[in-house]
Amino acid sequence: MSDPVAHQGPAASGTPAPAENVEYRVAHLHDRLAAEELGELGVRAEIRAGAIVLTGTVPSAQCRETVLRVAHEELAGLTVHTDVVVAETAGPDHAEEL
Repeated sequence: MSDPVAHQGPAASGTPAPAENVEYRVAHLHDRLAAEELGELGVRAEIRAGAIVLTGTVPSAQCRETVLRVAHEELAGLTVHTDVVVAETAGPDHAEEL
């Protein structure tokens, strides 16, 4: 269930952030996602055409919300597009015919 969302906020100075600052912030986001309560390694953040694109699959809706919250905190003021989906972990509701 993909729900692409774009968040855009004004830069503090009204000018684009230097590329190295954006790269640093993306790297820090990766560190937080891997190290904090999530331990989430299935989400990628990449810089594409001046925006940050988050992609990946997470195990639950709560995990997705936490990823989006952390990304919003780390990347405030930048344009962020998200395509983070929740994995279907429920068993099938009917038998598969072979």
